[in-house]
Amino acid sequence: MRTGAAAGHHGYYHEAIRYGRDEDLLAVVVPFLLGGVEAGEPTFVALGERTGGLVRSALPADSGVEFLAGGSVYARPTAAIRSYRELLKARVTAGAGQIRIVGELPPVAFGATWDWWARYESAINHAYDDFPLWSMCAYDTRITPPHVLDEVARTHPRFATPDGRHVPSPTYTEPTVYLCEDRVAPPDPLQAAPPLVELTDPTAAQARAAVYAIDHGALSPDDVDDFVVAISETVTNALRHGRPPVRLRLWAGADRIVATVTDEGDGPKDPFAGLLPAGTGATGGLGLWITYQSCNHVSLRRGAAGFTLRLTAGNPH
Repeated sequence: MRTGAAAGHHGYYHEAIRYGRDEDLLAVVVPFLLGGVEAGEPTFVALGERTGGLVRSALPADSGVEFLAGGSVYARPTAAIRSYRELLKARVTAGAGQIRIVGELPPVAFGATWDWWARYESAINHAYDDFPLWSMCAYDTRITPPHVLDEVARTHPRFATPDGRHVPSPTYTEPTVYLCEDRVAPPDPLQAAPPLVELTDPTAAQARAAVYAIDHGALSPDDVDDFVVAISETVTNALRHGRPPVRLRLWAGADRIVATVTDEGDGPKDPFAGLLPAGTGATGGLGLWITYQSCNHVSLRRGAAGFTLRLTAGNPH
């Protein structure tokens, strides 16, 4: 049974909180959490260390609210979707009629990787709609850039306010539309120099060998192996589903490896490709889903030159 503002709603009830004072955050979050506990609903917090501490101190001892490690939950978008879906499925299987979660992205997500996380905020409107979830995503307007706040309004159907209201976002955009827009990430500074490797129509084996050839020990062996898997999947997808020629370019820095894979096609037809396994009959979705879990940032671009995926292993910031 649904309770609170989500009463009568089917599926995912997705809200954002925009706040400029800690008191305003607590005015929304504390009643939301205590209301969930009172209703016997699984109730979770996935905030950062500072805001999580504020909320914890504002709740009564032994409140029944469960605290998740926000930093690890929001390491990568696809991993976050996968772990949340597992949590939600387990609670529904145990009999939950509604689950409540308040979370926040780490501030570093508002920088070079924001395009990735903006797609996440849009995609979860679909990814979590199988579950009776009511969640609030907190954004501190003192540290969140204006362009990010604009995208928050487009990816959240409604806002929760300190005075207890739940108001629709006038600019909310359906994921099937939003995710098809070209959302360009800022160029990596490494790309100002010529690539260390440039291959045309490489085999997956040649692509893997090229990554190992430019690895100079800046990344852990596990990170390099994950990146090799991502490059192999991406090149294979481009050769199989894109339009030739397929071009692989690689750059390496002190703390990261950057790759671009370009073909002259239009990219995957499934707007959720990468964030969710292919489920609409579209091709190429599983490989991109694996890639999203194997990299620290994935950006995509459609343009006159075709479709380009940029993959980063290591520090994308």
